[in-house]
Amino acid sequence: MSQPLAQQRPRLQSVRGMNDILPPEAEHWARLEAAVIACLEGYGYRPIRLPIVEPTPLFTRAIGEVTDIVEKEMYSFADSLNGEALTLRPEGTAGCARAVIQHGLANQSAQRLYYLGPMFRHERPQKGRYRQFHQIGAEVFGLAGPDVDAELILLTRRLWRDLGLADMQLQLNSLGQPEERARHRADLIAYLEGFAEKLDEDARRRLQSNPLRILDSKNPLVQEICAGAPNLLDYLGEESLAHFAALQRILRDAGVEFVLNPRLVRGLDYYNRSVFEWVTDKLGAQGTVCAGGRYDGLVAQLGGNPTPACGFALGVERLMALCAAQEQGGMAAAKVPEVYLVHQGEAASRLAFRVAEALRDAGVKVLLHCGGGSFKAQMRKADGAGAAFAVIIGDDEASCEEAQVKALRDAAAGQRRVRVDALPGLICEHFFNDTVQKENEHGSI
Repeated sequence: MSQPLAQQRPRLQSVRGMNDILPPEAEHWARLEAAVIACLEGYGYRPIRLPIVEPTPLFTRAIGEVTDIVEKEMYSFADSLNGEALTLRPEGTAGCARAVIQHGLANQSAQRLYYLGPMFRHERPQKGRYRQFHQIGAEVFGLAGPDVDAELILLTRRLWRDLGLADMQLQLNSLGQPEERARHRADLIAYLEGFAEKLDEDARRRLQSNPLRILDSKNPLVQEICAGAPNLLDYLGEESLAHFAALQRILRDAGVEFVLNPRLVRGLDYYNRSVFEWVTDKLGAQGTVCAGGRYDGLVAQLGGNPTPACGFALGVERLMALCAAQEQGGMAAAKVPEVYLVHQGEAASRLAFRVAEALRDAGVKVLLHCGGGSFKAQMRKADGAGAAFAVIIGDDEASCEEAQVKALRDAAAGQRRVRVDALPGLICEHFFNDTVQKENEHGSI
């Protein structure tokens, strides 16, 4: 006997490292993203939506051909229609800069922009690292001073407060200007060549192509070697030092605590001057939650007019994990309907749809029962949904344009029969009074 067709076909699953986000976790994500967006817009940042597929040369020119991302992590392919080299975006800054150039945004005025969505890197999936991961990024174009660098840091500090996150450490460094890095690079290579036999394979591979990244090695032996390496801060000129000092002064005036980390570098070639990271010890080895800095040369590098720029990106998966670890912010309890509408009978069902829409028009969150079932079964679902009220309509109530209202979370409130046209006011009055009471208890304005 032949097997059923469903058993003959292989079971399809998502690509490893590219995960489904299901309820209620997806609801936590939505609330977290809403909190971040509210914070960004409170500082005057505006949304921009960018393609997830870009021309491959955008990333090879912006990120650098000898970075890990370009060398081995990008999802690149040739378009079968025209042979064009395309890549799933591995990060958001290059695409945002491309959009600013293409549409002439930087020629109009300074731009404060934000975006969110999936990024893609072909690396071994592990805790905190995925092949499809999500970032929220903020980018500023057209402002050169350290004040906007500070604004980005103050914005993220406020976000941690809004989410109730503690134990976030800010680390700062300056990468200076290209010519300053070039002098440091020559001395750094000379220093590291003296330890060539002790360097691991990854460090030896980077020695001539991207030696600054060796300073960021997680290998304890390489870290020990790098402890005596030339310090980039010693190579900064007067202008770079003044910019970095002004940034620190603004942060101190604002009460922002930070640590100077001369080994803090970026894995992307376009960064210059100020760089920063927010790190935590609550996530194990993947401790960086947010990273950013200044990239004044990127727009010109991509063919636009010289335009100062800076920004940051935060990892949504890591931020979600941090919220879960601290049971704060984005991991708050899922929202539930305020009213569950129970109905049975043809006339009752017709009226129930009208009542549900009237309640929604009044701003009440309503879950209308679908699929039939007894009153008893529907009431169990109403209780399980977490609703504050069950609105119950049978054909008897429908004939009088009335409904039963039962408080599910307050036994003392009992059950009453009211006209359906009075329902929105009755329900809204309850939630208004409850909100006012809670605000008074907590001293809200």
